[in-house]
Amino acid sequence: MANQELCGKGPHAEGTPGDSSRYIGPIVLLGPPGAGKGTQAKRIVARFKIPQISTGDLLRDNVARHTPLGMQAKAVMERGDLVSDDLVEEMVAERLKQDDAQRGFILDGFPRTVEQAIWLDGFLKHGFFDNRKQQNVKATAPIVIRVDVDYNRLKLRLTGRRSCPTCGRIYNVHSQPASVDEVCDVDGSKLVIRDDDREEVIQERLATYERLTRPVADYYDRQRRLYVINGDRQPDQVTEEIFQEILRHSAAAEGR
Repeated sequence: MANQELCGKGPHAEGTPGDSSRYIGPIVLLGPPGAGKGTQAKRIVARFKIPQISTGDLLRDNVARHTPLGMQAKAVMERGDLVSDDLVEEMVAERLKQDDAQRGFILDGFPRTVEQAIWLDGFLKHGFFDNRKQQNVKATAPIVIRVDVDYNRLKLRLTGRRSCPTCGRIYNVHSQPASVDEVCDVDGSKLVIRDDDREEVIQERLATYERLTRPVADYYDRQRRLYVINGDRQPDQVTEEIFQEILRHSAAAEGR
């Protein structure tokens, strides 16, 4: 039970046969660290068969494959600088043009700034879904969903998180503890606290979210394109509401 959500195998993951062939469109999931975006993204992937595209994964992949963009990014990182929006946006643009993203995709970690959100809007409007007429699709604007969780609950989720260094399973000492304290149920390994889950790091992560990512939500809200979901509920309830919004948006895009 503790790890059902992490595998994308919740009760709503299967969907219907038509869900894996219909137009879904771009999905942007927003929310602070610990809001459960990773759990929900995996369930969306499982039901609608669209890719989850992580900017972190894109960066590592480009560097590993020694692509021109990857080599530029590597040089920047070796200097201790942040990779520019332009480089990240070029990587995202290349990835979104691949065939598996033509029905839709979930963006993970992007857009992080209002500037990136503006770029994404322009790219989707002018440079993406070239076959949308053949698909009888009316819109390419992203579905923007923000998962909100109470600040104190976020801290409990993050500071209570424990992971198994062997199998990768995630537990929480407050809500989803292991059967034996601090020991993995599967392989008996001693559970560890990730550096990202230490209280001082968590405070910085939440502050960074408020400073950088919250304005992205405000940007979409001003355009009446932001759908806010209460993430304090059980994951299945959050999933059901997200799926309803995705299907509503899909039907509108297809003119149904």
